[in-house]
Amino acid sequence: MMGANLANPNIKHIFVLMLENRSFDHMLGWSGLKGKDASTGEDTQIVGVSAANTNAYEGTTYPATRSADFVMPFDPGHEFPDVAEQLCGQPGAAYKGGAYPAIDNSGFVSNYATTKSAGEGGATTNFGEIMKGYDPTQLPVMTALASSFAVCDHWFSSLPGPTWPNRFFVHAASSGGLDHSPRLIETTEWETIKGFAFEHGTLYDLMNTSQQQWRLYRGAALPLIGSIPSVAGLKGVKLSDTHSYDNFATDINGEYPYQYTFIEPNYGDIVNNSYSGGTSQHPMDDVRHGEALIKSTYEAIRNSPLWLNSLLIINYDEHGGFYDHFAPPVAVAPGDTLPHSKYNTSGFDFTRLGVRVPALVVSAYTAQSWISHETYDHSSVPATVEAILGLGALTQRDGAAKNVTGLASLGVARTDCPVSLPAVGGAPATAGVTGEAGVTANAVTSEAAVAPAATAMIDETKTPIDGGNLPAFLHVVMKAEMEKQTEPGPRSLLLDGYTGQLKTKADARVYLTARLPGLLE
Repeated sequence: MMGANLANPNIKHIFVLMLENRSFDHMLGWSGLKGKDASTGEDTQIVGVSAANTNAYEGTTYPATRSADFVMPFDPGHEFPDVAEQLCGQPGAAYKGGAYPAIDNSGFVSNYATTKSAGEGGATTNFGEIMKGYDPTQLPVMTALASSFAVCDHWFSSLPGPTWPNRFFVHAASSGGLDHSPRLIETTEWETIKGFAFEHGTLYDLMNTSQQQWRLYRGAALPLIGSIPSVAGLKGVKLSDTHSYDNFATDINGEYPYQYTFIEPNYGDIVNNSYSGGTSQHPMDDVRHGEALIKSTYEAIRNSPLWLNSLLIINYDEHGGFYDHFAPPVAVAPGDTLPHSKYNTSGFDFTRLGVRVPALVVSAYTAQSWISHETYDHSSVPATVEAILGLGALTQRDGAAKNVTGLASLGVARTDCPVSLPAVGGAPATAGVTGEAGVTANAVTSEAAVAPAATAMIDETKTPIDGGNLPAFLHVVMKAEMEKQTEPGPRSLLLDGYTGQLKTKADARVYLTARLPGLLE
């Protein structure tokens, strides 16, 4: 039945693959996808982008264009002040709390033109790069899935900010007030409680209470540093609770009692902020590596004994600075923190969603070419799990969130779901993904193997650790080390060494390279 909001009793296993830093217009805005409205059954098409959508900067108008590069030369800004400028057309420093400024999506080019990752002077050429979106022929895997199952064109990141607080929402329907990328001094405070904690706990705590089972997958083993999973930074989740994605396809073909599975990509080179060599689709890594990860994940589930009882959600943590023309709507605040709380630096009250991101819902009970125009955000993931497993809400956000059970509501399983997806566009080689014929576990396309221009500008011996996601990834590893310690004395010394000796990115690379092998055994 179209638009049903009751959980399908056939769904026993929920899988979520969350990728990195891409907006809806950038990935699917030019796809021209048409289908049936999942709520009404009427003919419809996605809310896409066109050349009529523009930004202006220094007297020049930059329209949205199609055919984007597979690798970005610089990392677009996506911290809270960056997103405020992108959405509101004014420097983010102007936001001092309270009501979010009026949104017209006019500041993407101006913000990209001064991106800090490009060094002093910003991105001095190709300001319009941030307005580009992929032609559907460039993303054959994602396009095929979107046309074969359901696409959500009103799925938004959970706050107008960066990766870590947005990823927290998928796990806890809250960021605990965090509105920025964690700083080193903050992550050391988390150690005293063995990870970042939430007033109402996480989805994993909720499932533990009801004796439901969950499983976590970190990115493929190579590159090593990129395989650190962010979920292991949460209180109650250990690094040892995560499993290598290299074993995913084999695992789900055996006994698999887990109701919920969360999958992270390999993040590539997290030390120099290029994220190169991973599968996350971070802007400065080759987007085709993430296409290969999507393909391998879908095909593993589709060809496993679990297929007829599974629901797969594929989404993106935040927009990564890429243009999207659609204004984010208001939101229900989680209700567990107040503006200017401990980890809230902007005074944000969480009553506005972030930029629109791609989201696909895949199941044997999902009709072909369904398009959902309903509003979702990352708290729709815990809301979906809660609906299927009969659990209560964690916060006011997931309590009010739309779940996706209506997108897997066919009464009879489809028999025409594709067994395999198209080959990855362009060069078919992958990074950190196994399972395709002729592809090694750590093959890299020739284009992706070339270091982006900004990477070459980084002297790791002189660059501080703070900035970007590195402090939070270091927190995960330090937390795992502390969990292995049993005596208070050594644990204290370990933490002192962490805060006192790791000063630069070079220090962090040495530390991670030395410690990770023993922790990921």
